[in-house]
Amino acid sequence: MSFDTNHEKPLTIQMRQVEKRFGDLRVLQGLDLDVRAGEKLALIGPSGSGKSTILRILMTLENIQKGEIFIAGQPLWENHNGAPLRAEKNDLLKIRTKIGMVFQHFNLFPHMNVLRNLTEAPIHVKKMPAEQARELAYSLLKKVGLADKADAWPAQLSGGQKQRVAVARALAMQPDIMLLDEVTSALDPEVVGEVLDVLRDLARDSGMTMLLVTHEMGFAREIADRVVFMDGGRIVETGKPDQIFNQPREKRTQEFLQRVLHD
Repeated sequence: MSFDTNHEKPLTIQMRQVEKRFGDLRVLQGLDLDVRAGEKLALIGPSGSGKSTILRILMTLENIQKGEIFIAGQPLWENHNGAPLRAEKNDLLKIRTKIGMVFQHFNLFPHMNVLRNLTEAPIHVKKMPAEQARELAYSLLKKVGLADKADAWPAQLSGGQKQRVAVARALAMQPDIMLLDEVTSALDPEVVGEVLDVLRDLARDSGMTMLLVTHEMGFAREIADRVVFMDGGRIVETGKPDQIFNQPREKRTQEFLQRVLHD
């Protein structure tokens, strides 16, 4: 992976002085984050540092209390008389179709078989013809190694299979940006590898922007163009994987990596 080439590409995510609170708890504090088109960004840090909240905000699952956010130049949240104003419904839907997300706990529709899990949103949200959606779904299931599971129900799948279906379902919307939130943390250790293999191929072969929240430090180091270490709702340090993992500059980064890499 080449980090430097991304400097030639346009910004696809811009977050400016973003603040997120849950009651009195400030989860994000004056966050500034830029991500370039095609960049693979790993967000690491202790639990509660705000990593997953960033993804949920970008996915429009959470509101913000302060700041501005732009997706491919379009305002998701824009400053209006000192307060953040969310994009109007039609603009929000356009932005939302650019972004796919894979969650920690799969979130498959249990009452739909695998094929319908993949085709439902492309048909009803993107207005894709049903036959085209089915062809895309079969090709994506083949890509994630589950071509024989199209007619299976989620309850019949292993955890690793469910997560690979979830990846395929997100890809079926043909997003420009993929958000991956601790996608292996709910899996049994023996099936983590099969999901990481799919994500590794995706990072290598696709030009999409990827934001990855993970505790898999080796995986983050392998696929990321850039690593962001967060603590207390702030970005403490950011840099290339080799710099962050081999020569972290900040004491807090050093302490965190010393603990997680030597447990």
